[in-house]
Amino acid sequence: MKNSQTNPPANLQTNLKEKRMDRGLSQAELAEIVGVRRETIIRLEQGKYNPSLKLAYDLARYFQLPIESLFWYE
Repeated sequence: MKNSQTNPPANLQTNLKEKRMDRGLSQAELAEIVGVRRETIIRLEQGKYNPSLKLAYDLARYFQLPIESLFWYE
């Protein structure tokens, strides 16, 4: 059985990159803010990684948005 965190459903969508760039942040800066590696932010932005609930919450809290404004299924 495959781990859903490493193989997310193809229809998970995110606008994380847009929100990050709107704030003028690099991937490394955002990663430091939420306590993850830069590679995690890269994979999230590419749709190759499902965030944990804690990470989704931390990102949404930083951007002052509901989680579903950053991540959603289509």
